[in-house]
Amino acid sequence: MEIADSALEAYEAGAAIVHLHVRDPETRLGSRDVGLYRELETIIRERNKDVIINLTGGMGGEILFGSEQSPLPPTAGTDFVGPKERMEHILELKPEIASLDTGSLNFDDSLYATTPTWLRAMSESYKEASVLPEIEVFELGHIELAKQLIKEGRIAQPPLFQLCLGIKYGAPATPHAMMAMRNALPSNAIWAGFGLGAMQLPMAAQAVLLGGNIRVGLEDNLYLERGVLATNAQLVTKARQIVEAMGARIRSASETRTWLNLKPRT
Repeated sequence: MEIADSALEAYEAGAAIVHLHVRDPETRLGSRDVGLYRELETIIRERNKDVIINLTGGMGGEILFGSEQSPLPPTAGTDFVGPKERMEHILELKPEIASLDTGSLNFDDSLYATTPTWLRAMSESYKEASVLPEIEVFELGHIELAKQLIKEGRIAQPPLFQLCLGIKYGAPATPHAMMAMRNALPSNAIWAGFGLGAMQLPMAAQAVLLGGNIRVGLEDNLYLERGVLATNAQLVTKARQIVEAMGARIRSASETRTWLNLKPRT
């Protein structure tokens, strides 16, 4: 499978964690199909026992509204389900990490929507399944909601945050925005940050300067440089070169597993 090959190439280039989505093989559209995730995870684990798998928990929240006069029912392309369906593949497969988007956000004319009540249910389910939530935050309000979930004891400590910058109508991909979000995190938080598109690598460097970790890959940026399409492995390699040139280093998967107190799945 192309996704498995790409993930393992990224691991060989230095990625400790691979964040995975699947696509329907016929439509090529993103999917929440449990069977596809199981197939992907099986292929990866047959070839590599070391890499840390992080499955997306972000599918199932997209609403595309109708016209201003008749916004409901939602239009074609909407993929909106409740928390149980969003988590089905995660709770069945129990990856070491799964993403948890802690808030709603506008994407042009579509809306990614979730609620505090739903996030309480999702974070509790992750905790019961011993899945570490990668808390994805797109603006400062999302951090405040995540902190409330932490205060209520629904997220294991220390929390793992991902600062998502440059998404239209979310926090911009700027040093000031990343610093403001980092400063709003709980004092014991482990965090990483990324920028969208052309700001992916500059924001990777900024995250290192601010004491954080980095995420790079094709989900957020398709190009290695202007006009040159990238692979995940090439983006990891280039990010690693930047990090090492700054005097820092990339943790291995085994080091990262110990650092995050993860128990490898059998």
